[in-house]
Amino acid sequence: MKKTLLALSLAVLAGAVHAEDTLKKIKDSGVATMGVRESSGALSYTLGDGKYVGYHVEICQHVLGDVQKQLGLAKLEIKYLPVTSQNRVPLVQNGTVDIECGSTTNNATRGKDVAFAVTTYVEEVRIAVKANSGITSIAQLAGKNVATTTGTTSVQLLRKHERANGVDFKEVFGKDHADSFLLLESGRADAFVMDGQILAGNIAKSKAPADYKIVGEVLSVEPIAIMIRKDDPAFKKAVDDSIKGLMKSGQIAKMYDKWFTQPIPPTNTRVGLPATAATKDAWANPNDKPVEEYAKK
Repeated sequence: MKKTLLALSLAVLAGAVHAEDTLKKIKDSGVATMGVRESSGALSYTLGDGKYVGYHVEICQHVLGDVQKQLGLAKLEIKYLPVTSQNRVPLVQNGTVDIECGSTTNNATRGKDVAFAVTTYVEEVRIAVKANSGITSIAQLAGKNVATTTGTTSVQLLRKHERANGVDFKEVFGKDHADSFLLLESGRADAFVMDGQILAGNIAKSKAPADYKIVGEVLSVEPIAIMIRKDDPAFKKAVDDSIKGLMKSGQIAKMYDKWFTQPIPPTNTRVGLPATAATKDAWANPNDKPVEEYAKK
């Protein structure tokens, strides 16, 4: 019995050591792996040739710069690994990705498997349609094809909305956000339900931005945050402290302005989304509350 308890204690200890080794892993290898997205609006997207940019990418680059200083590393190599809505949580869980810098909502379900840094962006889930569609509300989606991205929660939010009672629509799925927008662009979907900034970013990068508009009721207000491994307090503190420093200095507001209100590459178009009051509040009062806490308001 004692041997069994000892073995169990050692296993638990080994698990704890494994869970809390991100800083050690980075220090020993001189490498940090950043999870990035191909088309998550101005938060995280690709320019091609393995280059990734965006508001969350820049924040994570700053965070890893602070981690490099904390660890006393002369050099830190950042590897960029594209992730999807389906695989982002498992890749953080299993240690493939050290810090995920995409467009992930902090919710209680994901909180069972991963941890989140303090909220850096508060999102409103909306609906994008073609400007000439005549669609302006949820009720008008009856009998329509509604696109969303596999592995996201947007359509569930739409179905749960009080104004969606009795509204029967068909779901069509894109493999990523660009693919979902293509469903709308090509006419295979009548609407695309997703985070407002992702909708705005894809519209801004489209061939004819004036052909689209964001309409209807706000489906959900969601805290979007950088994702890290669970049960790794030292790394979470390092990430949170770095982000809080950006908030305190006002630098995070400048980063936001750069990506959401100024022309951005590759086409030098503007997303045109000034920071909301909820986002500014998250900067003024740093917290890692999940979406369920927001829903209580």
